[in-house]
Amino acid sequence: MNQNNEPMELSYYGLSLLSFLKESHPDKLNDTAFIEARANLAADTYENALREGYVQSGAEEMANDVLYTGLHFSCHDAIVNVLWNEFADEVPQGDAREVAIRLLPHLKVVFDKYPLSDDFAYTLEYELLYTELTGAILIHFEEYGI
Repeated sequence: MNQNNEPMELSYYGLSLLSFLKESHPDKLNDTAFIEARANLAADTYENALREGYVQSGAEEMANDVLYTGLHFSCHDAIVNVLWNEFADEVPQGDAREVAIRLLPHLKVVFDKYPLSDDFAYTLEYELLYTELTGAILIHFEEYGI
């Protein structure tokens, strides 16, 4: 829905981004301005690359780089991974994504301590984040339940 509460018409890139956000960044699903701007930038990048002589696959790669930049690391996915790996007995795998959505606002303070970037999951600091998330989730579950 757009700001006038009308259905948003999305381009290929908009639909692709929306699908990705549903899976990895559900907190950004209602940010229509972000989705539209990023999709338009990706489409423009694709068209400009073709005009500059890039082959279609190269132009698509450039457009996707623009579309997904800053979104490769997902706090939501990190929480889901912790739930799957550390809390499988408490949270069924099929419920982990919904539980992660509810936990994300409570765990923001943990994420704020780290320099999150597209390649953060491949750093040594990710292991520290994972451990801290595990502890914070355990405390949250003990205090508030699942």
